[in-house]
Amino acid sequence: MSNFNPATDIPDLSGKVCLITGGNSGLGEAAVTALALHNPAKLYLATRSRTKADAAISRIRASSVAAHSANIEFLQLDLAPFESVKAAAARVNNEANRLDVLQLNAGIGMVPPSITEEGYEIQFGTNYLGHALLTQLLMPKLLSTAALPYADVRIVSLSSTTHKVMAPKAGILFDYLKADMKGHSGAELYAQSKLAMALLAYELAKRYPKIISVSLHPGAVKTPAWGGEKNVNWILFNLILKPLVAVRGVSTEEGAKAQLWCSFSKDVKNGSYYEKGGVAGKEGPLARDDQLSETLWKWTEKELKAHGAPGWEVK
Repeated sequence: MSNFNPATDIPDLSGKVCLITGGNSGLGEAAVTALALHNPAKLYLATRSRTKADAAISRIRASSVAAHSANIEFLQLDLAPFESVKAAAARVNNEANRLDVLQLNAGIGMVPPSITEEGYEIQFGTNYLGHALLTQLLMPKLLSTAALPYADVRIVSLSSTTHKVMAPKAGILFDYLKADMKGHSGAELYAQSKLAMALLAYELAKRYPKIISVSLHPGAVKTPAWGGEKNVNWILFNLILKPLVAVRGVSTEEGAKAQLWCSFSKDVKNGSYYEKGGVAGKEGPLARDDQLSETLWKWTEKELKAHGAPGWEVK
């Protein structure tokens, strides 16, 4: 991946549709900016705020002549409340004739204890459950696209290396997810949600082999994803993470290369977890635990069905 150049190595996207969650800033905006150079039929920039989305779209269109004419559309999406996810998926399913690339990029990190509208721990509900519901609702569109000639459909999930060292020893604390889990650190809860993202990609690859599903850790990137002054762990964030990212972190443009490579490279292997440089096989053992992966899949399907989701598409 070290030689991957988005300007030359992303193929022509004529006729293709891409959706990036969290596309208004950070890695998401960098990814949309790169994709806009390759003539996609439509780019969905999915985020909560229209104001922030419009500002990002203006920046992207001003970045180059090619990007200026790109068809970038704001997609209203708040991953925490399920109704917002359902509305976003319904719009895409109704107006897009295909969906080629789905980047599950958005996320929050180490915010104070809270729950989503449906009562799930806020980081797990936002980073994982919202994305799982979005993927489930878009799966028929993804599968129909994968059946087209010369299709190359990808689902790219943003995970984190923290899943190896900070997640609970059991992996996912299923019995406590319907609470704010305030007895656990923000870092642990973040890592739990990112482990779930790696497991989602792993299980999707097994169940839908015609779609390439992978997860990745983009490395230390100078991105606003973390909670900053609202962060629940001031010492960890301000005395450890911020200085580390300041010294070793790369720009969002450089960091986004990983998810762009995962979205288009022919070297990508279905179900894999990648770290910086396109290195595979560095995931923690829990991210390849088949029993945990299946348990999470079944738990997720049951929870989403309880809130009116249709269930996973049968192949």
